[in-house]
Amino acid sequence: MSTREPGSVLLNLDGGEHDDEPEELYALADVVHIACGGHAGDEASMSRVVEACRRGGTAIGAHPSYEDREGFGRRALVVPPRELEDQVARQCASLRAVAEQHGAKVTSAKPHGALYHAAHADPEVARACVRAIGRALGPVAIVGLAGGALEAQARSAGHPYLREAFADRGVRPDGTLVPRGQPGAVLDDPKAAAERARALRAGGQADTLCIHADTPASLAIARAVREVLGARAS
Repeated sequence: MSTREPGSVLLNLDGGEHDDEPEELYALADVVHIACGGHAGDEASMSRVVEACRRGGTAIGAHPSYEDREGFGRRALVVPPRELEDQVARQCASLRAVAEQHGAKVTSAKPHGALYHAAHADPEVARACVRAIGRALGPVAIVGLAGGALEAQARSAGHPYLREAFADRGVRPDGTLVPRGQPGAVLDDPKAAAERARALRAGGQADTLCIHADTPASLAIARAVREVLGARAS
């Protein structure tokens, strides 16, 4: 992942989920976490985004999920830990193979959707995710919410961990995201997203801020948040 200077906050983008994502989005981010087959994405989409990131000097991350394309990875599922580990490892390895074809490396990983929240709350789910990421990608950085099971398991396994907050999503008092479809779940006003990013940066409790490529006005939001965070890390 891009070098993070002390006191800086990285901008990460969840992408590769839709074919109409503008390439400028990837260039504004420090790292793009790319859908790798579980909830969205295939070899062609991964190749397109990896090559765009390579051209723009943006780091590449994996965005594995429950294998649930019908539910876009947003449905809470119960999957046996070993089966989940194999699912996540398979997705991460798929992206690694595509990246290597382009002379690039995968430098981070972040669970998607329902798996993201399950890994934060459940040590068994977190352990399966961390083991899978390590198997497929090695000791890459893992991204997730602060203070939960995923952070504990990642650090125990020797992975760097980046505490994440969201510039374009509403957050409940426990730090988890307001479910999509509920009032306040999505911040689609670039000014509001920039103000949220400014407050999160000032609070000093996040190492990286996320925006979603499929958020309405995502490009304008990315520009506004990038301005708040300053020039992209080298």
